[in-house]
Amino acid sequence: MKTVTERLRYDTLHFRFFILIQCLQTGALVDSSSLSSAMLSISYMAGDQAILPCSWKSHLGEAALPVCHVQWVTPSDTVFEQRGNDKWQAPEFEGRVRVPEEKLGSGNCSLIISDVQLGDTGRYDSFMVVDGKRSKRTRVFIQGVRLLVSDHKSYQVHQPGEDMVLQLYTRHSVRVVFQARNGSEWSDLWMRGDNNSQRLEKHLLLEQLTVKRLEPSDEGIYKVLDQHGLAVSTVQLSVDARARADRRVQETLEYVPTDVAAKSSCSALLTLAVLVLSFQTLQLL
Repeated sequence: MKTVTERLRYDTLHFRFFILIQCLQTGALVDSSSLSSAMLSISYMAGDQAILPCSWKSHLGEAALPVCHVQWVTPSDTVFEQRGNDKWQAPEFEGRVRVPEEKLGSGNCSLIISDVQLGDTGRYDSFMVVDGKRSKRTRVFIQGVRLLVSDHKSYQVHQPGEDMVLQLYTRHSVRVVFQARNGSEWSDLWMRGDNNSQRLEKHLLLEQLTVKRLEPSDEGIYKVLDQHGLAVSTVQLSVDARARADRRVQETLEYVPTDVAAKSSCSALLTLAVLVLSFQTLQLL
């Protein structure tokens, strides 16, 4: 038979375990309910095609609209607007934004951004403009999306005499700079519009630059910059005579959103706490 002290310890642990479970359940309920109203976060790499989801039927029901009038805006400007066949795009998005016109009538008002840029990072809100009372038009908020555009990072190893293909990723990449290994200064390697040379060749159709016949002095860091001076890509190059061709490496570092990492860490800690309390409880049984 358990002593009074053992029983009290058991009851205390059982109570703590019960409270923790209730907190976890409450937290789950709060989290799931907040997700429905929270802003959607999505991430893409520079040069990708980004899709910002939007479905107007979830807010306006199944009734057919006489004319679909959709707006996508940032906190500072209108990005895209379409009413029937009339369309408008912000100058910085000219030729890069659209909605799936063939699906708009059925509810899909997603914004598609082609050749997405680092400067496109930010918040986007979608609205449907509908006719209200007395012929006044009313904007109905549909979806808020937080877009994050990240740069490319990679590491390459080549033998002397080999060629390195440097991806530019986007037609908005205008400059490549180079910092030699153990150096501190950056030098211009290539500018858009430069003629090809014996060692540098821009592909006629693809957004890539080939550095020919690598030498040990080519070791270092290469940065691809856009028109705003932001790094679209960073490549660290090692030229190693001992490297075999099959050891050529290009490792892409993927971006992990901070909020996702934080949620994963929090979930792991809560799960560990439950397991520890369960183990302690079993020991007292």
